[in-house]
Amino acid sequence: MSDLSALTAAIRAFRDARDWRQFHTLRNLITSLNLESAELLELTQWKSDAEVEALPADPQAAEALRDECADILLYLLLIADKTGIDLAAATHAKLAKNELKYPVEKAYGSRAKYTEL
Repeated sequence: MSDLSALTAAIRAFRDARDWRQFHTLRNLITSLNLESAELLELTQWKSDAEVEALPADPQAAEALRDECADILLYLLLIADKTGIDLAAATHAKLAKNELKYPVEKAYGSRAKYTEL
């Protein structure tokens, strides 16, 4: 069992023990993922780049970063579970697509979108 599979099983067990599956429609899960992403983004609101870079060094801010990242992963795993997506396989496939879109010789050191390379 992969780490993602084990995490998904633990999330399912947590959810099912509370009878929350009834609320986990695909739309609700996608909405919740985006709300959690916004909470992660909120940690950087009105901060300079230097202040954002310093967040991991502050114990309270680091905990908030960990919690929000974990919340995002929880919802992403639930979405993948509900839709039958193998996230590890999908990620490898996406990396292969990105390799074609962003060849090193064109993309190295550039922030340009693949359509501009």
